[in-house]
Order: sequence, then C-alpha cells, then structure tokens
Amino acid sequence: MGGEHVSALQVLLIGLAVTLAVVVKGVAQRFSLPALVGHLLLGVLLRAADAQWGFMGPEIRTAFDLLASLGIVALLFEVGLTSHPRALAEKLPTASVLWVGNMLVAFAAGFGTVYWILGGDLLAALFTGTALTATSVGVSVAIWQESDALDSPSGRLTLDVAELDDIGGVALMALLFAVAPVLDRGGSVWGALGSTFGVFVAQFLGFALFCYCFSRTLEWRITRGASRLGSSERMIVVAGVGFVIASIAGWLGFSLAIGALFAGLVFSHDREAVRTETSFRDLHAFFTPFFFINIGFHVDPSALGGALTVGAVLLLAAVVGKLVGVGLPALWTTGTGGAVLVGVSMIPRAEIALVVMHQGRRLGEDVVSSELYSAMVVVSALTCLLTPLVLRPLLRRWPQESGAND
Repeated sequence: MGGEHVSALQVLLIGLAVTLAVVVKGVAQRFSLPALVGHLLLGVLLRAADAQWGFMGPEIRTAFDLLASLGIVALLFEVGLTSHPRALAEKLPTASVLWVGNMLVAFAAGFGTVYWILGGDLLAALFTGTALTATSVGVSVAIWQESDALDSPSGRLTLDVAELDDIGGVALMALLFAVAPVLDRGGSVWGALGSTFGVFVAQFLGFALFCYCFSRTLEWRITRGASRLGSSERMIVVAGVGFVIASIAGWLGFSLAIGALFAGLVFSHDREAVRTETSFRDLHAFFTPFFFINIGFHVDPSALGGALTVGAVLLLAAVVGKLVGVGLPALWTTGTGGAVLVGVSMIPRAEIALVVMHQGRRLGEDVVSSELYSAMVVVSALTCLLTPLVLRPLLRRWPQESGAND
C-alpha cells in the first residue's frame, strides 16, 4: 500500500474514532454511564474488525499508539491540574487514616489475589496491586451531585481520599517502574529496592525540584506571555509545555504518565484561570478516548475466556479492598451509612488503574499477560458500570445533607 493511501487510511480511521467517541460519550451521558466503557468497547470492536479485514498495518498502529500516549499525558495532566500540593497537604490530617488504610488494603487485596490465589508471579501481582489502589471517583461524583450530596461531609471525604488515591497510585507506579527491571531479571524485592531505591529517590527528587523551580520562576512568565495572544492560545501553550515536561520524565525513565502529573501540578496553583479555559477541555476530549480505545484494542480475544474467570476473582478483590480499606476506618468518622457510601464510591477503577496495567503490559507478556491485562479491563468496565447502580439506592437510603454532619 502506497504512503498516500496509508495516510488517507490513517486520517479516515482517526476521524471515525473521534466521531464515534463523541457519539459514545453522548449516549453514555444519557444513561448516566461512564464514557470510558464505550471507548474500551470501541477498541475491542476495532481489533475484531482488524482481525477480519487486516487494515491496521504497522504505520496505522504507530499513529494510534502515539495518540494513546498523548491521551495518557492529557489524562494525567488534568489530574495534576485539578490538584494542588498545598490543598493535598491540608487534606492529610482528616483523610490520611482512610487514605493509608485504603491504599494498604486495596494493594494487599490485588497482590494477594494474583500471587496466592491465581498463582501469578511477583511482578504481575505488584502491578495488579498498584492498579487497584487507584480510584476513579468521577464515576461516583455524578451520582452524589444528582442527589445534592456532594458537599456533605461524606461527599467531601470521598473526593479527598480519591484525590489522594490517584497521587498515591502514581507514586507507587513510579517506584514499581524503578524496581521492575531488576525483578524481571530474577532479583528479590529487597534486593531490587536496595539497588534502585537510592537512584530512584535521587532522580525523583531532582525531577520534583526541577518542576518546583519551574513553577516558581518560569510558569507565571509563560502563562502571562501567552495570555497576550488570547485565552485559547494561553491554554495551548500551557498544554504544550506540559507535554515537554512529560517527555523529560519519560527520558528519565519515570514514564510519560508521571511526567504529565507533575506538569499539571506545576500549573495547578493557577488552576482557576487554567480550568476556565475551554481549550484544554477540547484537547482532553480529543486525545483521552484514544487511550481507552487503545486499551480495548490490545485486549486479546483468545484470552477473553480465561480473562472473564480471572476478572470475576479480581472484581471481588477490587470491591472488598475498597469496602474494607475505606469503609472500616470511615465508621469512626461518618457512621455506618456514611462509611458504606464512601466505600462503595471508591470501588470504580478506570484511568489510573488502566495506565498502570498498560505500562506493565508494555514490559512484556512475562510481566503482565494478555489474560491478566484483559481481566483488568473487565474489572474496570464492571466497577464503573455497577457502582452507580448500587450507589443511587444507597444514597436514597442514607440521604446526605450538604454541609451537615452525618
């Protein structure tokens, strides 16, 4: 196939993917469902179509991989952009007990299920445990909002713990990427930590210091200068600089996802100005579906049979990990009703969980197998679909008043 025909096919497929992603999002919103489930399904269908007609050649797959990488950057950039280090520090006194318990129990549930129950190897268990620490609270937020309960103590606590979850999950992912090569060569966990931890901490602190200095000395000059060009241009420049920072993290071995999170944090102190711009929302809406479409595309149909069984076991671990890890500590601060609501709201796993598994999958079949990868996609889809169905009646049973104590 000639280069011109390949380019035409690339543009055609990307155009169709963008259009279908918007349609899927509109349909999902009508039924109060997360759009990412539809985007995952689009990827699965794209792979099935390619298996039938064979149109996804190497050049086209490279184009989709690039768009998926940009989707990861846009996704994590937004997470950092909507966070703020000072605000996160202020949340620690009230949310830290729930957050630490949540991270430990959720990780242990995922790790133990893969390592001891499913008989997986150490790296697969570590990636699964790390993936299950994260929370996609956006799935639950809409339900809390429609119940006018998001500003209640339990609603605010849910948001605080979930935000800390995302940051903690990304931090664990960074550490895991540092030790994974040593473990993949057959080294022990403690040996891997001993040989890589010092270098990891030095690089991590160096990159964090670079981001901090950039934020204090250059960020405001860039945004102020770009503002003279217009509001849309300012956000495009901010996003472009964010992509550059993410690429630096990628070169250092931290992955684009971690760099994108830090890039968002760099600009987060000016978040009210940044978040009011429509430009980044447009970039986010364009790129992030490609990440989930790419995830779905890499689901191996031949592994789906076993993946459903493994996914059912991991789904139980995903549910128990959050209900126990968050729900039990929350009993002392929110009461029974609030504890159940917070625990259920933390069950969805989507963006960060899939980023972790996607990065693990890139390390090879011996790290994250096709079956485990597909199983975690099943877990992500089911937790996002089932949680709203459970949370709505629970909020009717235990209504939460905004600004009131439970």
